[in-house]
Amino acid sequence: MDDFKQAYLLEKAAREEAEQLLADKSRILVAVNSELEQKVADLEHHQAMFIQAEKMATLGTLCAGVAHEINNPLAYSMSNLDSLKSYCGFFSKLLKLCSEFSENHIDKEAFHQQLVDLNQVHSFAFVADDLPDLIDDTEQGLQRISKIVSNLLNFSRPKSQDMQFADMTDAVTSAVKLLTNQLRNCHLQSQYSPISQSWCNLAAISQVIVNLLINAKQACDNQDSQTKITINVYELEQHIYIDIEDNGIGMSAETIAKIYDPFFTTKPVGEGTGMGMTMVYAIVHEHKGRIDIQSSQGIGTRMSCVFPVLSQVTS
Repeated sequence: MDDFKQAYLLEKAAREEAEQLLADKSRILVAVNSELEQKVADLEHHQAMFIQAEKMATLGTLCAGVAHEINNPLAYSMSNLDSLKSYCGFFSKLLKLCSEFSENHIDKEAFHQQLVDLNQVHSFAFVADDLPDLIDDTEQGLQRISKIVSNLLNFSRPKSQDMQFADMTDAVTSAVKLLTNQLRNCHLQSQYSPISQSWCNLAAISQVIVNLLINAKQACDNQDSQTKITINVYELEQHIYIDIEDNGIGMSAETIAKIYDPFFTTKPVGEGTGMGMTMVYAIVHEHKGRIDIQSSQGIGTRMSCVFPVLSQVTS
């Protein structure tokens, strides 16, 4: 009986020790897991900050072109407003004359003579034809400026969590619109085939395309032949392909091997941050995608962003 009791006590002590050990290990595991979750959250936060910083650096490249693009519609809108302003005095006199005649302050002959005088200053027929055109042109110019500003705001605002089911073609067309002035001298060809909607961040995808198009254009600068850039969007085997091809200087195998390295750049000092392709890789990787590069020196480069069609939120 004593042996049985001693064995029971030994087993109980061993079980309590094991339970205590398990509880201690569990507390350590919870603490480590909590620390890991915090570090992951910190990494995601820093990645979002990095992407936003590179986005703002890209905006610097766009500024000169955007200023020129805004200046054109702004110039003719202001010119039209000057013309409308010059008509204000004419309309004031005409309305005042009509008011005086309607209230019998002047007779018919005086009214007629003053209308003739006004018509000599501003032809009624000319003003009637000119006024709608002035207003339409001014409206179009201001709408153009509004779209340019809207595109810039959509590009510059941080939207790291703005995930949605969307057509990635919208991100491509948005990037092309944003770069209208920068690409004005390029022979740009675009082919957009129907693709499935996918779970994605359109603003981030647009940032990828902006960077790739800027790189493509700069790769063609200072060449004798005309710059040719081709954009092709299509779907193949449940993957969305966004191809950007140029006829620029191309890249060596050594350059391709370093292209995603932070701060690596082939541009002159002061003309690149060296973080553009690092940011592109981070965004594409975030979308579970990959980047395929085909490049030949002196011939050109094709960058293919390949995204799986995501039908639901993925971790």
